[in-house]
Amino acid sequence: MRTGCDSTRARMLAPDFAAMAALDAVLARLGMEKTGIQPMAGGASTRKYVRISLRDGRSVVGMFFPQGVKTDEIQKALNHPRWPFLEVADLLRAHGVRVPEILGDATDAGWLLIEDLGDDTLANYLLRHPEKRDALYIKAVHDLAAAQKNLSGLSEDTIVRSRAFDYDLLKGEIDHFREWGLEARGYHLSDADRAAFDRIADRMARRIAGFSRGFTHRDYQSRNLMVHANGGTAPELVWIDFQDALLGPRVYDLVTLLNDSYQDFDRTFIEARLDDYARACGLTAEERSELDRQFDLVTVQRKLKNAGRFVFIDRVNSNPAFLKFLPSTFARARASLARLTPHDDDMRQLDAILARVVPDVSR
Repeated sequence: MRTGCDSTRARMLAPDFAAMAALDAVLARLGMEKTGIQPMAGGASTRKYVRISLRDGRSVVGMFFPQGVKTDEIQKALNHPRWPFLEVADLLRAHGVRVPEILGDATDAGWLLIEDLGDDTLANYLLRHPEKRDALYIKAVHDLAAAQKNLSGLSEDTIVRSRAFDYDLLKGEIDHFREWGLEARGYHLSDADRAAFDRIADRMARRIAGFSRGFTHRDYQSRNLMVHANGGTAPELVWIDFQDALLGPRVYDLVTLLNDSYQDFDRTFIEARLDDYARACGLTAEERSELDRQFDLVTVQRKLKNAGRFVFIDRVNSNPAFLKFLPSTFARARASLARLTPHDDDMRQLDAILARVVPDVSR
């Protein structure tokens, strides 16, 4: 699972000596004998991954995350003893979502051993099979619609219901963009623009927080879906990196999927997939129109947050790999703003502020 990397980068990604010693102890405890180990490329988080070859010919993936219940995302404090990855995996599996099999729980040592799904994220797979893009994205949209329906009646004691895209979280993400996407890069708001930005951010967070909520993966995109062969039939999409799942607008995961910073879709493709989703959910014409409006508003919030996050990951986590996606991420926010400005005064003002402060969206 996830993509292998060259030896220099792999060494950078490998857990330290103490962590590897802990892994050896875990494997021995579980009766697994390793014959080789290969560091794997991770993503934006601080989790680290290794592919472990076993004496019996199998391979498994070790996920190392000594912080345990701590999240890499902007989030309120969580008082929960069990790793969210495990609890959300159980929840998704019980509701018909394909997730990696847990092969060994050694969270006491900072490790999970999970099914090796190979290196074919949806993003990687489409590099070799671009002709399968439409079919796989239709499947991703249908899978999402089915999961949202099946997960609509979550019990109060699930971790997902303990956290939500509420006002505080949404406003915090918008402020994160101002701090890191603008100010940390030397783009400073005037006093008047700062006051206007804060008022708009406040109202935007309240508006999105007011949308009806349901299960939200939070990062349902091409690097977090694995394309996995399914006994010779059509490949299945396996969900990963779902540990930050929470309650949020149902449109949120559509935004992460269809306005993915790592893919480039034209508006026709996006509209077609939104139509697929609307049909799968049985939306009325009025609800379909509202879906478009919410999609664009959440795109503005999500893509600005992403822009700030990419800079944060570079400056704080010393990982510059995501900076190359800044221009396209910012451009997606501006494109949604352009669609909203004719009938949304807040978005018109925000678009004008961003045009003054960052006139070149390619930066």
